[in-house]
Amino acid sequence: MKLLSICFFAIMAALSDVASGEDLPTVQLSVNGHRLVAEIASTTETRTVGLMHRFSLKPDHGMLFAFNSPQPLAFWMKDTFVPLSIAFIGVDGKILNIEDMAPQTESTHPSHGLALHALEMKKGWFAERGIAAGDQVKGLERAPKARD
Repeated sequence: MKLLSICFFAIMAALSDVASGEDLPTVQLSVNGHRLVAEIASTTETRTVGLMHRFSLKPDHGMLFAFNSPQPLAFWMKDTFVPLSIAFIGVDGKILNIEDMAPQTESTHPSHGLALHALEMKKGWFAERGIAAGDQVKGLERAPKARD
């Protein structure tokens, strides 16, 4: 029983590190002159965990999901506690669409076209800054590429 407890805590500690983003690289991006810092989710594991299990985000901080090739994407919010807005970004760096997502739901939020990236920010971040579909995300070329 003691070994089982030790294994459980080791697994939880490992998941906590991924969930907290401690080891994820970051990139500075801008949209319409509004700067942000995004953690990079560039592997299957980091994209699967995303911003799950977090209870807050720093101002102007979010997560950029990087994929190997442009594709239809869809995200949901199961086990995610922070209300988020997601911008799906095409290969040209332009925002395809932005969706608001409620926490702890399993509703899917799809891209309106083939997306190479998805950028999650605190809910309302894009709307509060007048950012909309068609706007250019700058700095994506500095982001680490997908690694799987």
